[in-house]
Amino acid sequence: MEPVGTAQPLSVGLIALVVFGVLFALARLFRRTFQALSHQLQRFIPRRVSNVIGVALAAVLFWSVFDGILFSFALRAADSSYQQIDDLVEDDVARPTDPHQTGSPMSLIDWHDLGRQGRGFVSSGPSADDIAVFLGTEVPAPIRVYVGLNSAATPEARAQLALEELIRVDAFERSILLLLTPTGTGWIDPAAIDTVEYLHRGDIASVAVQYSYLPSPLSLLVEASYGAETARAVFDKIYGYWTELPEDSRPALYLHGLSLGALNSDLAFDIFDVVADPPHGALWSGPPFRSETWRSVTARRDPDSPAWLPRFRDGSVVRFTNQKNGLEIPGEPWGPFRIVYLQYASDPVTFFEPQAFYREPDWMREPRGPDVSPELRWYPVVTMLQLAADMAAGSAPNGYGHDYAAADYIEAWVALTEPPRWTKADTNRLKTLFAEKR
Repeated sequence: MEPVGTAQPLSVGLIALVVFGVLFALARLFRRTFQALSHQLQRFIPRRVSNVIGVALAAVLFWSVFDGILFSFALRAADSSYQQIDDLVEDDVARPTDPHQTGSPMSLIDWHDLGRQGRGFVSSGPSADDIAVFLGTEVPAPIRVYVGLNSAATPEARAQLALEELIRVDAFERSILLLLTPTGTGWIDPAAIDTVEYLHRGDIASVAVQYSYLPSPLSLLVEASYGAETARAVFDKIYGYWTELPEDSRPALYLHGLSLGALNSDLAFDIFDVVADPPHGALWSGPPFRSETWRSVTARRDPDSPAWLPRFRDGSVVRFTNQKNGLEIPGEPWGPFRIVYLQYASDPVTFFEPQAFYREPDWMREPRGPDVSPELRWYPVVTMLQLAADMAAGSAPNGYGHDYAAADYIEAWVALTEPPRWTKADTNRLKTLFAEKR
């Protein structure tokens, strides 16, 4: 990126002074709280014991106030603010008239209840004509189903509504069924869904159910499980129906999520509950640092592989990739259930870790990822704050940080789903098409 013109020392200094003042005031308040509690306890127990208990009680009290009151208030305030944005109906987004589209007059889901992100999702993407022009043959239009947060009162009711809408539009007649888990705001990355609709010649249906209005970084830092209940309800409902269909005629079932969507998609099912009849695979991009599966696999990687591009066992189930396709492992076949992690070494949502407060993260050690500056150095406390600021900022060129490029999605989807009659030349042409769109 272009270097900034100035470090803005005056602004930075003033902000640091304000932060120092707030922290100093909180420290004084904590000290007075501890002293008051200790003084009361000294009437019953020795002074040293009362001091220890006083510190512990003051810490519990402060944590309860911040976690139980202030964070909850901030979440509600942010949720209300983003809800108003989500309710806005853009003038350039027209209600669909095709009865097979969600939000149309024939749909089970009201157009306004889709929300801003849902309306954008169902009314965008490649049409049947767009895909036909690229492939040189007629294809069906991809099916997109979306259920907004206001479409029903509970996660279970929204999941049931999603299933009924999928049945209404004959989504289970398609070759591919993609179960999408949105980000915190309800957004679906067009680079992820548009590309796979081309790959499978429009013979694909996708479904997403909104669970929040909050941006993913805010949800991750404050409430990591935000949306897990909805993801589980949607998976249980749709997977349950899918398993009842004839195995030789039902669509291949895949999962996808970006950022918080990847975390909640992972939490949507227990592998032991589906091992007898598993979905075909999952593509999780920008997996958050709080993802237990991702953390476990990364920690148990081949010691010769870097933390930013791990190699896990023989690669038959889990594989990682980034800007350079790392999914082709010669001599190692895929298994029936596949997981692909698409991640960039420069993504702070994935590689933030609280332990950076006191130790250097593995991904900062040599060899580094191709998109991590060699000038980046680890400092106690400072580096963790830098990563947290990067995560909150969320701004990077396409193909870096937390902004995933269509070209990398194409490689990941090809390896994961193996579209029939698809060639390397088709992959290159599709990459060129999406590069020109940007």
